[in-house]
Amino acid sequence: MFIDSHCHIDFPELAARLPEIFNKMADNQVSHALCVSVDLPDFPRVLELAEKYPNIYASVGVHPDYEETPEPTVDELVRLSQHPKIVAIGETGLDYYRLEGDLEWQRERFRNHIRASRETGKPLIIHTRSASEDTIRIMREEGAGPDAGGAGGVMHCFTESLAVAEAAMEMGFYISFSGIVTFKNAKELHEVARAVPLERMLIETDSPYLAPVPFRGKMNEPGLVRHVAEFLATLKQVPLEQVARQTTDNFFNLFKIAR
Repeated sequence: MFIDSHCHIDFPELAARLPEIFNKMADNQVSHALCVSVDLPDFPRVLELAEKYPNIYASVGVHPDYEETPEPTVDELVRLSQHPKIVAIGETGLDYYRLEGDLEWQRERFRNHIRASRETGKPLIIHTRSASEDTIRIMREEGAGPDAGGAGGVMHCFTESLAVAEAAMEMGFYISFSGIVTFKNAKELHEVARAVPLERMLIETDSPYLAPVPFRGKMNEPGLVRHVAEFLATLKQVPLEQVARQTTDNFFNLFKIAR
């Protein structure tokens, strides 16, 4: 079986099609999905999905791109994460690609998420784009990894260099690959995926975005995570069953979910 470790099925374009989406998950042997929070005003709808469906889990956090949204405090993140179906803090991190100017607020938001993760023991879901140096630096300064008393986590929708992946893995983090890894022009990312051990790997869709080949350009959904796994199996020259088994084990181990 396969698990989509990062999706946004609460977004309106997917929430309106949930019966179809769940049927396609079943058809593709996708057993579970993690619905990831991007801001606090919309967090209730994320939690509602996790409460309603046994195979859906959720996170709580505020995306670094959401500038005009209520700023989360550590105490608030800790409080909201107490629900048993909330298994992670995030998505959080840094994004210097879409926003410019003084982004100290983004770095402080990231620190608050790491502190909430340390306090709750729930792993982080980290987004980084055009900001890898600061991302890794703040992870180290705040002790995000288990070696420093943190809960670890995952570098989601990974598109950075192998050096960044290795720095994250040294701190005990997993590396998650999305549909981007299936794109023909993602040659550097292919090399990263070859080098990352299956024992440190997750798969995801980030749906409704970034549909994998052969669905590139269409709306993404959790059932399509199977195509990410198939590509990685071919790339790493290992059986598909091995990718499925290891990434599934990694998901349950990272997010401390009982089978």
